[in-house]
Amino acid sequence: MGNLLCCVQVEQSTVGIREGFGRYEKVLQPGCHCMPWFLGKQLAGHLSLRLQQLDLRCETKTKDNVFVNVVASIQYRALAEKANDAFYKLSNTKIQIQAYVFDVIRASVPKLNLDDAFEQKNEIARAVEEELEKAMSAYGFEIVQTLIVDIDPDEHVKRAMNEINAAARLRVAANEKAEAEKILLIKRAEGEAESKYLSGLGIARQRQAIVDGLRDSVLGFSVNVPGTTAKDVMDMVLVTQYFDTMKEIGSASKSSAVFIPHGPGAVRDVASQIREGLLQASHQ
Repeated sequence: MGNLLCCVQVEQSTVGIREGFGRYEKVLQPGCHCMPWFLGKQLAGHLSLRLQQLDLRCETKTKDNVFVNVVASIQYRALAEKANDAFYKLSNTKIQIQAYVFDVIRASVPKLNLDDAFEQKNEIARAVEEELEKAMSAYGFEIVQTLIVDIDPDEHVKRAMNEINAAARLRVAANEKAEAEKILLIKRAEGEAESKYLSGLGIARQRQAIVDGLRDSVLGFSVNVPGTTAKDVMDMVLVTQYFDTMKEIGSASKSSAVFIPHGPGAVRDVASQIREGLLQASHQ
C-alpha cells in the first residue's frame, strides 16, 4: 500500500536508505517519506541504530601451553551520520567483528601465562576495543564496550589449579598449627621450669627450717639437761619421730609406707646417716 501511495515509513531507532535508479541518494530519518517509484526512487533497506551485542568464544593457548576459551562480549552500533557506509561497505558485520576479535585475542593471550591472563583481562579487552574501534569506524560503526567475560581453561587444568590452591592453604594451616603447638610446648616447659624452681625453693626452705629447728632443740635441751650431748638429743628426737610415724601408719587404713629394715634399732643407722649428711652439707 505504501508503494502504491508513494509513501514509506521508517521506524524509530532506524534509518532508511533511499536510492534513485540503483544509486545511493540519502538517508531517511524516522517518519513518513515520499517515495515516487515511477521516478526511479526506491527504499534500499533499513539500518538499525540500536545498540547490538555480539558474544564470541575464541579458543587459544597461553604462554605456558594451556588451552583456554576466551569469551568476549562486543557492544556496537551504527552511526547515523555514516549510515551509508554501514549499509553498503559491509555485507556481514558480525563476521567482520569476529575476525578482528579473534585476531587480537590470539595475538595477546599467547604472550601471557594462565595466571597473568586472568589478572590482565581488562588489558586484553582494551586491546580488542582499540583494534575494533580503529577498524570499524571506517565502516560507519561505533564500538561502545568490549568485555572479556570469561577465560575458561580445560576442566583438568581447573581441577589441578584448585588442588594447588588447596595444597597451599593446607601448608599454611599446617605451619600455623605447628607454630601454635610450639608456643604451647614452650609455655608448658616454662611453666614446668618455674614450678620446679619454686618447688626447689620450697624444699630448700623446708630443709633449712628443719635444720634450724633441730639446732634450737639441741641447744635448748643441752642447756636445760646438763650432761647431755648433741648426739643424745638427736637420737631421742629421731626415736620420737620414728614412733610418731609408726603411729600415723598404723592409724591409716590404706597406707602403703613401710620401713626396711624395720625395728627401733634401725633408728641408730638413720641417725648416723642424717648426721653425716648434715656434716657434709655444713662443710659444703
